[in-house]
Amino acid sequence: SRAAAPPGPPVYVDLAYLPGSWSARTVDEEFFRRVRALCYVVSGDDHLKEGVLRPLLDALLSGKHQWGIDIQVTLIPTFDSLVMHEWYQETHERQQELGITVLGSNSTVAMQDETFPACKVEF
Repeated sequence: SRAAAPPGPPVYVDLAYLPGSWSARTVDEEFFRRVRALCYVVSGDDHLKEGVLRPLLDALLSGKHQWGIDIQVTLIPTFDSLVMHEWYQETHERQQELGITVLGSNSTVAMQDETFPACKVEF
């Protein structure tokens, strides 16, 4: 069981990386109420992440709803996922209401004989 977070004001950051694998289970609605980022990076392309991805994404919607202020948020997934696609389609209207944009990228970067998908984020 988790201990309740101590009372205090939310923390505002430009960029927050969300934990992968089993650690993603620690990210809940309270996390998104307290850690308010302009960009959240969802990383971790593994089979463990798939099981906790939907609750994490739903927690973002619930937590952001509690902010009470209009701040645009960008969600940056670093992997392709059926769970992410389903969540995006099922909650797209809600995302728009809350000012959440999911950033996808068709760009690739070539580096040292390796190519990989990439996106550019500017602050």
